[in-house]
This record gives sequence, structure tokens and C-alpha cells, in this order.
Amino acid sequence: MKAILALEDGLILEGESFGLEGETQGEVVFNTSMMGYQEILTDPSYKGQIVTMTYPHIGNYGINSEDVESFRPHVEGFVIRELSGITSNWRSEESLDEYLRRNRIVGIEGVDTRMLTKHLRDFGAKRGIISTVDLDGKRLVKRARNVPSIVGQDLVKEVTCREAYDFEKDLPPSFGWPEEFPRPKKEYFAVCVDGGIKFNILRKLRQHGFRVKVVPASSTWEQILQWKPDGVFYSNGPGDPEPVQYLWGNMQKLIGKVPVFGICLGHQMLGLALGGKTFKLKFGHRGANHPVMDLKTGKVEITTQNHGFCVDSKSLGNEVEQTHINLNDKTLEGIRHRKYPVFSVQYHPESSAGPHDSDYLFSRFYQMIDKGVW
Repeated sequence: MKAILALEDGLILEGESFGLEGETQGEVVFNTSMMGYQEILTDPSYKGQIVTMTYPHIGNYGINSEDVESFRPHVEGFVIRELSGITSNWRSEESLDEYLRRNRIVGIEGVDTRMLTKHLRDFGAKRGIISTVDLDGKRLVKRARNVPSIVGQDLVKEVTCREAYDFEKDLPPSFGWPEEFPRPKKEYFAVCVDGGIKFNILRKLRQHGFRVKVVPASSTWEQILQWKPDGVFYSNGPGDPEPVQYLWGNMQKLIGKVPVFGICLGHQMLGLALGGKTFKLKFGHRGANHPVMDLKTGKVEITTQNHGFCVDSKSLGNEVEQTHINLNDKTLEGIRHRKYPVFSVQYHPESSAGPHDSDYLFSRFYQMIDKGVW
């Protein structure tokens, strides 16, 4: 069945439908990863977005229930160049097409994703619509201009858990244990504030010596402290960080009372809690191949990233040390407080579908609690 992708700036692309037939809308972005499509589909940080995969051949290893990053997919739509005609992997349980249909996700294939990616890089992420229902491209363009902007929306409330729960699932044995990190003998208790958390973050925390409880993003700082945590973790999540004032406002109250570690949205929350500001990137950072430098050691990490907003490095005071920068565009990728046990990174050290260069950050969180070093 024919499908059309139309962007607010007038770009119209024709392709073929896969997944659910119908219509969807959102901010059109691209991801440069060569693999990991099921982790991308189930990453809650993609709420509100239609994801374009730059790698041309998608779906060849199917879908399995072990590698998902949340309870369900969160993307609004999926754009690819070519859907694999076969599914070949001993762990596969269903095809990508079947998975999207079952989870009611609209997809379009046969699109020139190289051209689309270059367009988004040149002109920025755009609001768009995928449709198999309305095939009038010009009408879809006009409708795309009325799609709500992701700026100013609180999308965290759409993906956070509704009630607290204990996470007890460890990493599968096939992941092994990094030799450079001896398994901690003492277990600490971490409360994880769920802004759209990925399962592999929780697995990594378990792997690095934490007992984990996940709590809703709306949890107050008083409620969090009632759990008597050794440390508090703030997760990744979707959309514009500034409207989620309840999240960074409660984090602000925790600083100095308990060690805090943040990833992605959690990093942006920390920047805001420390008096900084955030801004929207032109087309965002999404992929498994972004170079980041540790400013203290000079070491370069190849990182997995997924964010469309960034902390403004110029907005932070002298009490905040900038620890990491993105080598592609020099944007801020990590901070720590000089006095209190608090630090964060913009990228994803759990890196389920990417490199493992940044795994040490989970050990740093442990050492911050265990020895007061961060």
C-alpha cells in the first residue's frame, strides 16, 4: 500500500506502508545507528517523534523480547529505506513488520533516507505526518504545520511509571562482566526517578552493585527521601526539559542531601536544578557513534546518544565543573558539582545497542556513595 511522508516545510516523500496502516504525526528526526532498531523503537525518549533510520537495510534480525528497552514502543512512526524480506536470527520471535502492526506503529519504507537525513541536517528537525489514508501531499504539508511543536510540551508524564516498583532483572549472561570492574561486595540502594527510563540502565545499576527501586517522575523529594536511598538516579526521557519543572525542582531539593547521578534528560534536569538553561539543538544527537571527550583525562569515548535539547554551558555558575564535551559540535556532555556529590552525562553509558566505552560511569556512581569520590 502506498504511503506518504510530508514535512511542514513542503518536502513530500512517497513510499510503501509497513507496520500499521493509517496515519501518525510527530517531529521527524534521524538516527545514525547501523543496528539496534528495536532498542530505538522502545526507547521512551522518542515519544513524540517519527524516527528515520539512516542505515538502508532494516529488520534483518527481527525482534526479540529480551532486548527491548521498555514495556512497549514509544516512537510515533518509523521511516526506513528498505525493509528486509527475511528475518534471520536464532533469538528472533517475530518480524519487524509484525511487531509494528501488533503495537500499532505506522511505518513507511522505500524512502530516500539519505536525502531525508541531509535535509534534516540542513534545515533542522521538522514536524511531519505519515499517512496511508490521505495521499494528497500538499494537504498533508498544511496539516503538518499544525502538528504541536515538541518545544514546551511535558512528554515525561506520558512515559513515566504510574507507581513505584522494584527492578530485579539482571543483565543476560551473554553480556558478561567487564574485567576492569570487579563486582562490588556491598550492595547499595538506588531510587531511580523514571522520566522514561531504559531497562538497560536498570540492569547496569544492578550489575554495578545496586538494589533498584523505580519511582514516578512526579515523586516529591520528601517521598524519595522516605525510601532512605543511598543514592538517587535521574533517567533519560523525552522532549523539552524546561516544562518538566516538578522533576528538576525536586532534584534541586535533593542536592546536598543525597548523592545524585543523571543520564540524558537527567543531565538536563541537573543543569536546570543548578541554575542553568537548556536549548533545542538543530537536529539533535541520535546514534551509536558520537565522540565525547573527558576533559579531565583527555580520553575520547564513542557514545550512544539520543537527545534534541542541550544544557547551555555558558549558563552554569562556577560551582559547576564541565566534565565532558561533544567533539562534533562542542556542546556540553557532562557536569559535576564541585562541592556536593552530584554528576551527570548527556549521553547513554548503558549503550545497549552501542559501544561500552562509558560503562565506568556506573562504577563512579557506586564509588561516590561508597567512598565519597565523584
